[in-house]
Amino acid sequence: MPETPAQPEDQTPEEASAEAPADEVSELEALREEAATLEDRLMRALAETENVRRRAERERDDATKYAITGFARDIVGIADDLSRAVGSAGESDPASVFEGIEMTLRSLDTALERYGIICIDPMDEKFDHNFHEAMFEVETAEKEPGTVVQVVQRGYRIHDRLLRPARVGVAKRPASGNIDTEA
Repeated sequence: MPETPAQPEDQTPEEASAEAPADEVSELEALREEAATLEDRLMRALAETENVRRRAERERDDATKYAITGFARDIVGIADDLSRAVGSAGESDPASVFEGIEMTLRSLDTALERYGIICIDPMDEKFDHNFHEAMFEVETAEKEPGTVVQVVQRGYRIHDRLLRPARVGVAKRPASGNIDTEA
């Protein structure tokens, strides 16, 4: 490597480059151009990153705000069905009103299942504290102890998580001499 002459300490880089050989000057200019190009690319990359961040934040906000749109449409349709049933209750016979309510309930169950919300209706199943909440016990010899004999309120799961436990009455062994055959 050739030795470069020492430059005096009071000399600026521009003055030093004016005295430097021509190939060093062109190399210095090339490095300055490359630095300017890299700085420009860096600034553009930073601006693009900021734009992507803002766009992702806006999309996340929209997804949060409007995530239940499909579910809401289904529920609004069911609300319309219930409203029609209430409006026609006085004009129809009780059997057709009951039939309409049953159809609306089936429609609601279907809409819930479409979104991963599954009904827990554990009648005659073994009590499971993971999905059921015991509200009372019923003495009976007709059912095995620990069996659900009455569903007070249906429960629901959303996919694999419990949304609300089913509230139930559970069979227990009758006390000696006191057999209740009603469930």
